[in-house]
Amino acid sequence: MQLRTVQVTAALAAAVAFVLAFIAAGVFIVSSLFMALGLAAIGWLAWSLVRQVRSRRRDRPA
Repeated sequence: MQLRTVQVTAALAAAVAFVLAFIAAGVFIVSSLFMALGLAAIGWLAWSLVRQVRSRRRDRPA
């Protein structure tokens, strides 16, 4: 069985498509991790600011 040029080209295109798909999946996973870290940092910042404002209001007499 002899492979034709069209079949070899299709096989190479499929291999490139699989490689690009795996790269895209890896980029998605890494960017999701950075997004989660960013959201955690923003959440911690908001929580600490709210805690700071609440403690200042308790110290101030009415």
